[in-house]
Amino acid sequence: MKKVEAIIKPFKLDEVKGALNEIGIQGITISEVKGYGRQKGHTELYRGAEYMIDFIPKIKLEIIVSDNLLPQVLEAIGISAKTGRIGDGKIFVTPVETVIRIRTGETGEDAL
Repeated sequence: MKKVEAIIKPFKLDEVKGALNEIGIQGITISEVKGYGRQKGHTELYRGAEYMIDFIPKIKLEIIVSDNLLPQVLEAIGISAKTGRIGDGKIFVTPVETVIRIRTGETGEDAL
């Protein structure tokens, strides 16, 4: 099993969620996060004064998937989250040792 963490632009969330639903992904955890990468933030005007916005709002998705679904999940996120502009985000994949469903006690892929 793998944990897929994706940082995406907020307006792409519905499109990414739809693409994941199409391939059968049932569980997703979503967090509103802030950060920056190469774009290093941007400036905004407020009441005539210019302010530097260092941290850009993003959405973080966390999904635990079986190894055989991983390529489909990566492709679905990569295609649906892409705008072609700077700040599209990143996808991180890490191994997961075990999963336990608290309600039933199921473990491993049965718990997904």
